Amino acid sequence: MPGETISHYRLLDKLGGGGMGVVFKAEDIRLGRQVALKFLPDELARDPRALERFQREARAASALNHPNICTIHDIDEQDGRSFIVMELLEGETLRQRIGVRALPVDDLLDIGVQIAGALEAAHAKGIVHRDIKPANIFITQGRPKILDFGLAKPAGWQPGMGETLSASSAPTAAIGTESLTSPGTTMGTVAYMSPEQARGEDIDARSDLFSFGVVLYEMATGRAAFGGNTPAVIFEAILNRTPVAPIRLNPNVPPELDRIINRSLEKERRLRYQNASEMRADLQRLKRESESGRSAAVPVARADKSLAVLYFENMSGAKDDEYFRDGMSEDIITELLKIKGLHVFPRTTVLPFRDTSLTAPDIGQRLGANFVLAGSVRRAGNRLRINAQLVDAGRDYPVWAERFDRELKDVFEVQEEIARSIAAALRIQLSPQEEQVIAQKPTENPEAYDYLLRGRKYARMGNLEFAMQMYQHAIRLDADFAQAYAGIAHVSGAFAEYQGGDPLWIEKGLRAVERALALQPDLPEALSARARLYAVQKNYVEAALWARKAIELKPDCEEGYAVLGRALFESDRWKEAAELIDRAIAVCGDDYNVYIPYANVLRALGDDQAAAKLEEKLIVVLEHQLQTVPEDVRATILLAANYSRQGKTREAVAAAEKAVAMRPGDSLTLYNAACTYCVLKMKPEALAMFRRAIEAGYRNPEYAARDEDLSCIHDDPEFQRLIKAGPQKS
Repeated sequence: MPGETISHYRLLDKLGGGGMGVVFKAEDIRLGRQVALKFLPDELARDPRALERFQREARAASALNHPNICTIHDIDEQDGRSFIVMELLEGETLRQRIGVRALPVDDLLDIGVQIAGALEAAHAKGIVHRDIKPANIFITQGRPKILDFGLAKPAGWQPGMGETLSASSAPTAAIGTESLTSPGTTMGTVAYMSPEQARGEDIDARSDLFSFGVVLYEMATGRAAFGGNTPAVIFEAILNRTPVAPIRLNPNVPPELDRIINRSLEKERRLRYQNASEMRADLQRLKRESESGRSAAVPVARADKSLAVLYFENMSGAKDDEYFRDGMSEDIITELLKIKGLHVFPRTTVLPFRDTSLTAPDIGQRLGANFVLAGSVRRAGNRLRINAQLVDAGRDYPVWAERFDRELKDVFEVQEEIARSIAAALRIQLSPQEEQVIAQKPTENPEAYDYLLRGRKYARMGNLEFAMQMYQHAIRLDADFAQAYAGIAHVSGAFAEYQGGDPLWIEKGLRAVERALALQPDLPEALSARARLYAVQKNYVEAALWARKAIELKPDCEEGYAVLGRALFESDRWKEAAELIDRAIAVCGDDYNVYIPYANVLRALGDDQAAAKLEEKLIVVLEHQLQTVPEDVRATILLAANYSRQGKTREAVAAAEKAVAMRPGDSLTLYNAACTYCVLKMKPEALAMFRRAIEAGYRNPEYAARDEDLSCIHDDPEFQRLIKAGPQKS
């Protein structure tokens, strides 16, 4: 009772209790501090198994030292009554914080990242909590802490060691209103159990991640993921039902958070997150993205006839076919952009919704689009089956739908027919010029088109050698394929740029771009390639002019804003470039190359804080790129460089080593690795990597001599010797 003294603790107030504990606020008389004492309730004090579980809780939790886990000070006993002494927390449980309302996304991510970190620490020590739920998470001074490791499995636990309880022993309960529990069945609170826990099977850390996913779901929606009036109904839902997607219940949920929650709630353990660190990384990445302001969920102003063209679903089942799905979807966007009476969202706006579980009306609402075009494509050899549907997003009503069973050679006719059908459905009268432009085919050869899409994919991955091969294959099949020549010009410009203005690559690029423009004078990709080649030749005035022409014709033109930013930066037109940043990121934000010149512009203007924020966005883009394209070497080495600037030594070194391992003979990769090590003050490693870059043919020693990222080795005699010696191979 309050006022009683137990050992050297004076009980002050009863805070609450549940099935496995009664908690008092107490004063530690010896140390003069307030603590919390947790006792077994009288009806369980004489149960040896309950006592063993109680002591196990203390041992498990006391082994953990983490800011998001309630600290255990001591375990003691008096007059046959065991109790735990733990830190006194003031605040509220997450159960109380949620109530029946969804939490703001920023609050959810802040709490989620911290809880995932606590689970990561516990699992690293072999401890599985087994009872993660809102009532066992306490919010104190803005910091969440996990309570009650009473159901935890300490290291060395073996199956069969008290996996079920007798009817007299209930799962651990925290202070406050408790969810439905089921004494006499498998441990844990029913509504938050994993499927394997519900079946009474052996469990591991992935069970905690499922329960944590249920908690995230409730935080995101204000609703239980698995509801029901009886344990049997809830068990059935956990084992067999898929919850309604959080994003459908709360339109403020970002698509990436929806994906994280859905993945954590996979019934099969092997399809779930495999460890807490992976889940924490995804939440941390989304949190940083949200804080940096890069969110696809920000609605834009509606136009009367605004249209979002979603990436079609790849129905072939082969991941290798996604390049075709992506390319065809993007070309449909390009076709529709030619219709002046239609406001079409750029591909980067819809890119975050690729392969999402959201419905077309949901996406339309989030983007502020009146209409949404969705569909699927199945490719089998030379046969295509394309389903397309135009939906009125506001009314969730199909305006037009069609299925196309065609051969691959008919893909352009399908794209044209879709564009015409949408214009007709929306009562847009096409002008004769629009009719003519839409009817144009990029090539008569379907295989050449296929190689073009492959080349586009490899170029975006930074695999320039393969991209060049694909574009050249396309030219062999169609010697008049303007887009393929533009692709060759872009890749040549990239090689020339990376090799310090190599004249052979410049010449090759100029021949290709002139051929492309002769075939199609207003081809945006050819115009931006010409701009890139001008920039390589340091003719920044012409580079900026040609880049602007490309952007005017196609706002999300490949490399358009990246080249424009570089040209303006190099010609000291910094304020002019700074005014373009928001627009460049809005239409080309998925292209990591676009961030670099604009971050340089901000630093040149002395706005280091804005530059750092832009580089934080770049890190998000790079990390996302490597999630989907882990073999992208350029993204990997750029990520290493940006990690190094943030002082993340371990992450930077790991990324640099990975990039070099993937491309050991690539001079640019080796050069960037040298820069990474130098920024980290790892001089021997930087010098060794620079030597390898020179030996691999790095051709711009003049730039290296003034590159601030290599400043730590500029005075080294070996560096000076390498600069004078120049490249070792052609």
